[in-house]
Amino acid sequence: MGSKPVFLVSDVHLGAVSRETEEAFRRWLLHVKKSGSRLIINGDLFDFWFEYRRVVLGEHVRVLACLADLVDCGVPVLVMGGNHDWWGGDFLRDHIGVDFRRDPARIRVKGKSVLVAHGDGLGSGDIGYRVLRLVLRSRLTRWLFRWLHPDLGARIADWVSGTTTGPDPGYSAPKDERTAFLSGWAAAQLKDDATLDIIALGHAHMPAVDEVAPGRYYVNSGDWVIHRSYVTIGESGVPVLHTWDGQVTADPPV
Repeated sequence: MGSKPVFLVSDVHLGAVSRETEEAFRRWLLHVKKSGSRLIINGDLFDFWFEYRRVVLGEHVRVLACLADLVDCGVPVLVMGGNHDWWGGDFLRDHIGVDFRRDPARIRVKGKSVLVAHGDGLGSGDIGYRVLRLVLRSRLTRWLFRWLHPDLGARIADWVSGTTTGPDPGYSAPKDERTAFLSGWAAAQLKDDATLDIIALGHAHMPAVDEVAPGRYYVNSGDWVIHRSYVTIGESGVPVLHTWDGQVTADPPV
């Protein structure tokens, strides 16, 4: 299994996308199970996720079962919390078996040093979002939210989300300024830290694999709201961008 590539995906926004998109994503997870050695989900797998002590959001049961099956079959799954699903925790770790992270993580992938971060809150600026982020992620806010009925909590999250405010359900137009900022931020980090080989981000909903310097890359796995994109890293350590066509195809290059 070690010769199989590592898969990276982000911004699936389950709960805001269509049923057909979710079904395609579950087929893609079957492809990862067959063809991958590891799966990294780099934030916003869910458009809303909150861990109640005794309640699991029913609309995500099938995807959660697929992830548990991946882990049980020996394919490790790392899930990075994004700005929509940072509130994951013990349920995902203990019952599904994924390695859930809330903070950017530096990991080894096919011999390369990779910084994995969703992309929100990086760098400076955007003071309004930073303040909102601190409030939403505070212990007090989480404690208060837990006392809301899950149906009410989900309605509030849908209202705050913004993912469904476009012309079609689930549409969220990429923000050009955010895309440019993340690309520039990644290039600066790679320049300043010679020990980093790859910076993998999401959040911008714009897929990209840019060779910033020889053998060193900025990777954005894009999204499944619009692009259904993902990235593989094979034995060469070179990231490759793909678009899922809905079918289980031949193994990606290693």
